Amino acid sequence: MTGNPPPDEVLGVEDLHVTVHDGAATAVRGVTLSVRTGEIVGLVGESGSGKTLTCRAALGVLPPGCEIRHGRIEFGHQDVTDLSRREWERLHGTGMGAVFQDPASYLNPNLTVGGQLAEVLRVKQKLGRQQAHRKAIELFTAVGLHNPVHVFHQIPTELSGGMLQRVMIAIAISCDPRLLIADEATTALDVTIQAEVIELLRELRDQRGLAVLFVSHDLAVIRELCDRVVVFYAGEVVETGPVEQIIERPRHPYTQALLRVASVGDFRRRQLEVIPGQPPRVGEETTGCRFAERCPAAIPKCLAGPVDLSTLAPGHHARCIRATDPGLALITAAGQSAGQAAAGQAAAAEMAAR
Repeated sequence: MTGNPPPDEVLGVEDLHVTVHDGAATAVRGVTLSVRTGEIVGLVGESGSGKTLTCRAALGVLPPGCEIRHGRIEFGHQDVTDLSRREWERLHGTGMGAVFQDPASYLNPNLTVGGQLAEVLRVKQKLGRQQAHRKAIELFTAVGLHNPVHVFHQIPTELSGGMLQRVMIAIAISCDPRLLIADEATTALDVTIQAEVIELLRELRDQRGLAVLFVSHDLAVIRELCDRVVVFYAGEVVETGPVEQIIERPRHPYTQALLRVASVGDFRRRQLEVIPGQPPRVGEETTGCRFAERCPAAIPKCLAGPVDLSTLAPGHHARCIRATDPGLALITAAGQSAGQAAAGQAAAAEMAAR
């Protein structure tokens, strides 16, 4: 890694580029981020922004046709970018754990959930059958499953979505990893269960000193859970910093737009807001800022060439040439309203033409 990473850094990603379609297109462009012991870092952005590919690269489980073209990934200050499949298998569970959006798809529907957790313990920790059974019950208790002995003997179809996600979290932490990657782990859950899972992740961080990389498309959820946030747009990091600083003083127009859509801190009934336009297609090249075509604050200079991350305050960076403009938030708010009006007019015209 460039410079000297802090001694408590668990995961470090530097200048990561990931290509898809066997190298035909670049989906992740120059991503740099880190996660420290006991820290929860949130990744946020629209679908297709590169969040999940970044996480899968960090886990060594990129889909077929995807590869790391450039960059470096360190886990515990060890370069893991080019580990073999067997080396990654040894690291999974004991070093890194992962929880994804649809827990049912990661569990065998024909086997009890307790048996599946016990199997992980027997393989990874070499526990005997009775030891694995006891440890599984302890883990189910730790993740807040009521009547864990009964749950041990149930199959996935007998459990609710929230219970299945708790089972997956139990499996992910079963071998005491240092890093937990939760990719949209609360997205498919109702609001009440979502809040319970968020609280569970916070408790596990506090009790076990876990480093957590948490992926979501919702800044309201990110604010509730995370210490720092990394905002993704079209494969790039466009803003990063302490979560409260990003929420209170966002300096990239895309972050500001996400905040309006998420209604962070605003629970009043109001008109649904959207971000007009579409992000660039995966692999589509642009001359300058990749958000410029959707940005109400864009000026010709935005398209003149690549835009680098600017340092605005300690730990706070934004990829915008107007990031230090004190009137930027007012410009983008006004532009967003105009864009929504135009979008509404276009929708009304389309309906009238039918």
